[in-house]
Amino acid sequence: MLVRFIAATLIGWAAIDEALYVLICRHRAVPVEIIPCIIKGLPFLAGVVVLVKARAIAEWVAEKLDL
Repeated sequence: MLVRFIAATLIGWAAIDEALYVLICRHRAVPVEIIPCIIKGLPFLAGVVVLVKARAIAEWVAEKLDL
């Protein structure tokens, strides 16, 4: 459950960060650049990967904590 929460948090954080970047660029009348958009989108990609592999990651963490 914690792994899925972290994945959802990463996805939400990336979406909000990307939206705020575009909003600030439009407010300042500056063009939106692609490199900052890609960099700000990396947590979204990580969140999707963690969400897809949530069960395997949760089992791996549980295995490591049993030491």
